[in-house]
Amino acid sequence: MKLNILNNEFRFWRGLINMWSILFFTLIIFDFLYANAYSSALNAIATIYVSILAIYVSNKEFERWYDRHQESHPGEVFVIMWTGIVISLLALDFIYGAAYELSSSVISAYIAVLTILVITRKSKELYSLQKKRKRKKTISKAK
Repeated sequence: MKLNILNNEFRFWRGLINMWSILFFTLIIFDFLYANAYSSALNAIATIYVSILAIYVSNKEFERWYDRHQESHPGEVFVIMWTGIVISLLALDFIYGAAYELSSSVISAYIAVLTILVITRKSKELYSLQKKRKRKKTISKAK
């Protein structure tokens, strides 16, 4: 029963982060199309997005460290999408000059996404290393 509750919780947070991602990416595109008309909304959405992403990822990492989470949803997909969007926006910012200005909240969110990915990858590495050490100790004691 407890495992089912955890799976539902992860589905909830994953669904929530996916919804906010789509909303944020859509608003970024509208902000470009309408020449920074949504800059203030982008600031609010970026804050919410990064907060929910941090909650989802930290929850997932804590569960991994307590051997309660086995599912894998690679964060690299988010980084690839974010990188594509940011590179495109930087190019468009350069091309359109004064007509469009890339929102600092988009850059901040991108940096946060990169930071979260690096931290989770390191956490995953350390977790795997700890598991290997435990296995070696168990094998050594068994001999």
